[in-house]
Amino acid sequence: MSSCCGPQTQIQSEDDVRKAVSESYAAIANSGGNAGCCLPATGGADVPSAEEFAKNFGYSDEELAAVPDGANMGLGCGNPSTIAAMKPGETVVDLGSGGGFDCFLAARQVGENGQVIGVDMTPDMLRKARDNAQKIGVTNVDFRLGEIENLPIADNMVDVIISNCVVNLSPRKDRVITESFRVLKPGGRIAISDVVQTHDMPEDIQKDTELLCGCVSGAASVQDLTQWLETAGFEQIKIDVKEESRAYIKDWAPGRGIEKYVASATIEAIKPSKTCCG
Repeated sequence: MSSCCGPQTQIQSEDDVRKAVSESYAAIANSGGNAGCCLPATGGADVPSAEEFAKNFGYSDEELAAVPDGANMGLGCGNPSTIAAMKPGETVVDLGSGGGFDCFLAARQVGENGQVIGVDMTPDMLRKARDNAQKIGVTNVDFRLGEIENLPIADNMVDVIISNCVVNLSPRKDRVITESFRVLKPGGRIAISDVVQTHDMPEDIQKDTELLCGCVSGAASVQDLTQWLETAGFEQIKIDVKEESRAYIKDWAPGRGIEKYVASATIEAIKPSKTCCG
């Protein structure tokens, strides 16, 4: 695996995490290559293309053909649109929108009367996403610079929050969830694909900065995610671990055995509707 995040030094602070992740994904944005999370962007016989990677995690040929070249960089671990049930006219937020892949697919589902907001903390990714939007002339997508722990979005204005293999990168996942709750309308929902920790990781994996940026060592457990969602106020929480994903995750760091500790999962929950108390 290539050194996406530089030397394998232990990260000391939340700011260190954000800096390492931002630098890693800026490099991917500027290289134009796919990584498959943190797989080598240079490609090769053993590295799947971005298209192959996306298909492994649930995207169809039709979806891949609908986005501009360069929007899909092989950085996801699922397809949130399959669980989001987006409807025409809805407002959707994509946490960590990258090159805009999932935003463009969401824009088709919500239609001209809907809106999609992509939030990303990496200026290079935002630049790439905006260029991609211009290529296809999409007008109902807005890409905003910001941290997913501090969303640049007003309270109670979003119908659906999607995200694809990004929440695990945050040093404050609990804060991401409370922010999601804040911006959702009553009755709004989250539909997230992410990597979750299924077994305790050995220390060498926990402290590997490269594997942090590669969507492995920062993964939270199902128990922690459930607790954070409940504390934030979400209901109807459903976290579905995709055991079959381990067959692909093992290739993110060949020979390290990471597939024994993490797997892809879908994370769904609903913000309660307002109730009238008499």
